[in-house]
Amino acid sequence: MLSQVPAGPAPLQEPDVRGRFGDFGGRFVPETLVQALQELAEAYAKLRDDASFWQELAALMSSYSGRPTPLYRAQRLQQKVDGPELWLKREDLNHTGSHKINNCLGQALLARRLGKTTILAETGAGQHGVATATVCALLDMKCRVYMGAEDVRRQALNVSRMRLLGAEVVPVESGSRTLKDATNEALRAWVGQVDEAHYILGSVVGPHPYPWMVRDFQSVIGHEIAEQLWPRRVIACVGGGSNAAGAFARFVPHPEVKLVGVEAGGHGFATGQHCASLGRGKPGVLHGSLTYLLQDDFGQVSDTHSISAGLDYPGVGPEHSSWATSGRVEYHSVSDEEALDAFELLCRCEGIVPALESSHALAWYAREGPKHKQDGPWVLCLSGRGDKDVQEVLRLRGLA
Repeated sequence: MLSQVPAGPAPLQEPDVRGRFGDFGGRFVPETLVQALQELAEAYAKLRDDASFWQELAALMSSYSGRPTPLYRAQRLQQKVDGPELWLKREDLNHTGSHKINNCLGQALLARRLGKTTILAETGAGQHGVATATVCALLDMKCRVYMGAEDVRRQALNVSRMRLLGAEVVPVESGSRTLKDATNEALRAWVGQVDEAHYILGSVVGPHPYPWMVRDFQSVIGHEIAEQLWPRRVIACVGGGSNAAGAFARFVPHPEVKLVGVEAGGHGFATGQHCASLGRGKPGVLHGSLTYLLQDDFGQVSDTHSISAGLDYPGVGPEHSSWATSGRVEYHSVSDEEALDAFELLCRCEGIVPALESSHALAWYAREGPKHKQDGPWVLCLSGRGDKDVQEVLRLRGLA
């Protein structure tokens, strides 16, 4: 069954020899990382054709993570919104509570085959950090996670989970103290220990081969959807964009399936406090990759804002930039307030507490669904559960 094999072969696009998807991607890094990245790319290219690697990963995804995740028909939400038939891809039911475990298992197995003993990671909402700490405990590897100090505050539950799993959590006080700054620090740390450490980057961003690898490991989402139901439209939230890339890539060669990525509109474009890299950004280099990002007139990376720590990032994966410029994927945004409303709506209609990241995709469905009532079935990637966000939502609603 395709849904049991989390491989990334055709029909998924491969980057060119420069590590680019169209005009975007590549490798813009300090010289000290060039060799490590080249070795990683070569090792992954070999493993991509190694059936034993994918079988080992598939076995863990099944017995440890709980794949395949189900599709759930959200009938009460559909009725409340008066929208098209909606199915939720329940990535929130994965072990650790999100899609992040898919990539972490794949990269950790790769790191072990490379002889690495230490894992470094960055995290925003904490779900990638928890997933990384989890697989490190499973595989007996050292783990250090960099996390912006502001995210440490608003995601305290996940910080505790990481520490319980044996990870060292390093709060990052520089910059806006969020995901961008955590990624900066993780990359700096990797420069100093490339021989013994592997950096598990959590999204489809960064220098080649990360956007390629992470997309492949997350493509299990789209492969499973295709086996479970052939949709008219697939919707997913986009920060860096890993859950969306995983959900979209399988369907990119099929123009009859519409694809919608939903960015964080924050407090609105007029305020400058948002994370709509594709909606309001322009091409530039961020974390070693040429992609769309939010920047000022002098090319400096802009500060961002989102109610969702996992979307609070000024750039996007280069493959998303390629899909946006080609018109294959539509990208829209919703505000903090719309995401909060959608968070509560799913709780009350379906008894499911979604991550604030996923709530952005839900908000787009609630806003646009009534215009397309006969257009279903639609599949929405519910990328994670919202336990981590409950206290922050209560605080923002004045209830805590």
